[in-house]
Amino acid sequence: MKTTPPPTPPAHAGPLPSLGVRQVPPLQPLQWLLRGGRDLLRCPLPGLLHGLAAAAFGALLLWWARDRFWLLAGAFSGFLLVAPIVATGLYAVSRRLERGELAGREGLRIALAAWRPRDGRLVRFGVLLALAGTGWVLTSASLITGFAPAPVASPADFLRVVIAGGEAYLFEIWILLGSALAAPIFASTVAAIPVLLDRSSPVLEAVLTSVRATLLNPLPMALWATLILGLTLAGMALVLLGLVVVVPWLAHASWHAYRDLVEPDDGDAPPRGC
Repeated sequence: MKTTPPPTPPAHAGPLPSLGVRQVPPLQPLQWLLRGGRDLLRCPLPGLLHGLAAAAFGALLLWWARDRFWLLAGAFSGFLLVAPIVATGLYAVSRRLERGELAGREGLRIALAAWRPRDGRLVRFGVLLALAGTGWVLTSASLITGFAPAPVASPADFLRVVIAGGEAYLFEIWILLGSALAAPIFASTVAAIPVLLDRSSPVLEAVLTSVRATLLNPLPMALWATLILGLTLAGMALVLLGLVVVVPWLAHASWHAYRDLVEPDDGDAPPRGC
């Protein structure tokens, strides 16, 4: 009697392939900033244009909601959630600089080319981040307008009513809710978008790799998150003009974070000194 062989399982069946992650020294984020600054100096045009776009967007948002700081507080903090996808073009620039393949005005072309739709992975991930950012803006606005004892229309109102007022621990609840959303998103994105740009990994694999790298390096990741937050706030405090430099600096540094945290493909290790 002739037997029929069992059907071949589809190519996507079974567990996802696992990318290796590495442990780094606690102060390694300072090296990422150093390398990111070097990339920005070597190819400044695409980075400064990204920074100008971020500063212009912030200025537009500030003008539009100048009398509604209850909305601005969530919008500016939500910017940190979607910033990793905004930096995609600069990751591509750092990758080409690392390989010694970038010269002259090519940087802007490379940065723009990174935004061209390829297989939809970056688009899907960007949509998810945008939804998360929007969710936080709405949550923040609802919390402040619903529980603040007085209108919050300016930064001074936010300081007086939300922070110093102590009304039902409103500021503490606002911080806890923001942290509860930001922490998993930070862990999911710190290496995921460079993985999607650099490799053919599916979105879930990129996210899980990023989370594993974060869990393996709690101290460096805590320092990295603090540096990102501190530099971004400093850039915003300088009438948003500081974002012109801070945004590309952090973007280039984030590429080097990915290169240190995730094991390279065979033969794809970065050149020494890069």
